[in-house]
Amino acid sequence: MKRIPKLLIFVICLFALGPSCSYKLSLTGSSIPLDMKTIRVDFFENNAALVVNNLSTQFTEALKDRIRNTTRLAIVTGDADASFSGSITDYNIAPISVTAGSNNVAPIAGASRLTITVSVKYVNNLKDGKKDSFDATFSKYQNYTGDINTQEQTLIAAIDKQLTEDIFNKAFANW
Repeated sequence: MKRIPKLLIFVICLFALGPSCSYKLSLTGSSIPLDMKTIRVDFFENNAALVVNNLSTQFTEALKDRIRNTTRLAIVTGDADASFSGSITDYNIAPISVTAGSNNVAPIAGASRLTITVSVKYVNNLKDGKKDSFDATFSKYQNYTGDINTQEQTLIAAIDKQLTEDIFNKAFANW
């Protein structure tokens, strides 16, 4: 249902307003105003109780890569048409199933879940962009079996991809 209004805007812009239309609709489903040219992505500090050394850098770069690879926006360090800021608020490993231990050993985790939560503030600094700004929390997880140490970086990358997709969609696709 949300695509119908975007399609209607596109058709009206195409036929009535021509090249002066102020919104760009793309095949990625994003709706970035044409006058938006720059975006700033601040470093997402890791404020979680459990700290992984490179988690902040990995997440921040994943968000920048998502923007670089799917938009025409230039990522800048100073004033920008829009900005992302926030922090990693939780990094949690929890068992989701238990298996019996052998030789009278206590039960052990059969499968576990790694969850990462980020708090994100998106500010659209354009004249009519304040309505698109938001302050929200996003959380994603990946289940795994075995030792976390051998899988942690792969799990983090998969979760970062999910998180950045959700953040991008909320900012640019109105989802």
